[in-house]
Formats: sequence, structure tokens, C-alpha cells
Amino acid sequence: MNQIILRSFAKLNLFLKIQNKRIDGFHNIVTIFERINLFDEIQFKATNTGKIQIQCNHPHVPLGSSNLIHKVAIILQKKYQVKQGVKVVINKRIPVAAGLAGGSSNAATAIEGLTKIWKIKLNLREKQVLAGQIGSDVAFFLMQHPWGVGVQRGELVSKLPIKAKLWHILVVPKVKMRTPKVYQGLKLKPQEFGAEFYISKGRIEIAKCQKNRVLTNLLTKTVDNANILIHNLKRENTLEITRYLTNDLQPVVEGFCPRIKFLKQRLKSLNIQGVMLSGSGPSVYGITSSREEAINAAAILSKKYSQVFVVRTL
Repeated sequence: MNQIILRSFAKLNLFLKIQNKRIDGFHNIVTIFERINLFDEIQFKATNTGKIQIQCNHPHVPLGSSNLIHKVAIILQKKYQVKQGVKVVINKRIPVAAGLAGGSSNAATAIEGLTKIWKIKLNLREKQVLAGQIGSDVAFFLMQHPWGVGVQRGELVSKLPIKAKLWHILVVPKVKMRTPKVYQGLKLKPQEFGAEFYISKGRIEIAKCQKNRVLTNLLTKTVDNANILIHNLKRENTLEITRYLTNDLQPVVEGFCPRIKFLKQRLKSLNIQGVMLSGSGPSVYGITSSREEAINAAAILSKKYSQVFVVRTL
């Protein structure tokens, strides 16, 4: 096999709590991922040039060393002494810099695609270690599972045993939100404390945390709220799901871009439930009761916004 075409799916964050800013500049988080059926198509073709060539139909996608697919390819070439090159063609459908992890998903897809065409045998754990070198959300997509929980930077992930398939209306305003800028907007000071989490029977548990009452209480509340959301996702209790949707980055993004508040209010005026920012934005989604309700909302919202999607849990 010297050529393969793969789909690279987007995600939504139904829960995103920021624990603290780490000494290395990253942030420890607790997040619940939902993989959705909005996707890019990526073609990988092995070449004999040794070079990495990337083409994309979107003008804002970098084609050089800053592209995450390029970074994956370089790491694999060096570590496994790959002499072949690759030509990558990205058909971009996921909006760029939108809080939907399109770049991270592309990186995960590159790990899958390049290991196949270059005949590199890696197990899931080895792929996840590589993902951790690339970006925080990459490991989630390697699981190829609809639901997951991410901790630390988001790179430590576990599957969640949830069968719910939610319908969403998703609107992406024409404004770019760079993740580092949004996190800087939290204005947190680096701290050495943190916590270790694990998943037991589909629940998040705290394994370790600093013996500090304020911190312990904060983390306990975070874990409790995340577990309540997971419980209601398992029961497909939409009303309770909407009550526990969380994104600590939302106030920061609204401060940078006040029209996000207007967009949220517009969705709520259409009786859309659980309106929330995804990731570092500016994508805003809502939960609908059916595909038909999402389509009807999209018809109205498309009159003002050019990037409106009806999406579902994959």
C-alpha cells in the first residue's frame, strides 16, 4: 500500500475545566470530548523523493514545518529511518482555528496514514506517545471512539462508555481564535500543584492531589460535575446534559469577541438548548432534539452566518 485516503473528524468539548497553569506554560485541564461527523479528507501517497509535500484547498492552512502533519512525518522519518517521502493532499472542511481541533485531528490521521504507507508497525500506546509530542488533543482521535475524557494537557485520554448520539447546530463566526492567546487571557500564574486522575467504570476519579483544602475542594467539584454530565450522557437525558455543559475559556473568548455573546443569544432565541463554546472557540454549538430541528435552525442561521453545520456524534 503506497496510497491511502482517510477521514479526519472534528470534536466538540462538552466539558472543559482549567485546573491550573503549569510551570512549562501549558495548562492542566479536565475535558470531555465528543467526536462529530464533520471531517476533512486527507490523501497520503508515498514518494521516492524523501520530501514531505503538503497541499490544501484552504489558504490559511500552513504547508511547511508548522503544519502538524509535517511534524508527524519528520518525527517518523527520523525515528524509524524512513527513506521515502510523502505527498499529502488535504481537502479541508473543518473550519480553521475554530476550537474544533481540525489540526490535531489531521495529525492523528497522519499518524494512522503514514504508518500504513511507510509500513511502520506501532501499537496504540506507541501512537499516543507520538501524539503527545505533537499536540494536546491528538491522542483523543487515535482512539477512534465517539466519547472520551482528557486530563493533564488533554493528552492523557480514556474512552467513555457512552452510546448517546447527539444532534447539534454548529456555527463558526468568521474570526480566528488562537489557542495560546485564549489561554493567556486566563491570566493564571504558573503553579507546581496538580492532580492525577484515572477512569474507573466510566467515572473520573482523583488519584492524587496536593493536600490543600481549597485545591482539593475545587478538584472534587470539577470531578463531581464531570461525572454528573457523564451519567446523564449515558442516560441520554438532554435537559440534565445541558445543565452541566462547561467551558472555562468561554468568558475569555467573549471578552476578545463580544459578538460571540450575540451569537449565543441568537441560538437560544431559536429554543436551542445547551448553547456553548467549543474549545478555545469561536465555534458555538447547541444541542437539538432531532436532526429536523437542527436543519430548521441552520436554515435560519445561514441567512447571517456562512459557516453553519448540522452535525452528530460520530
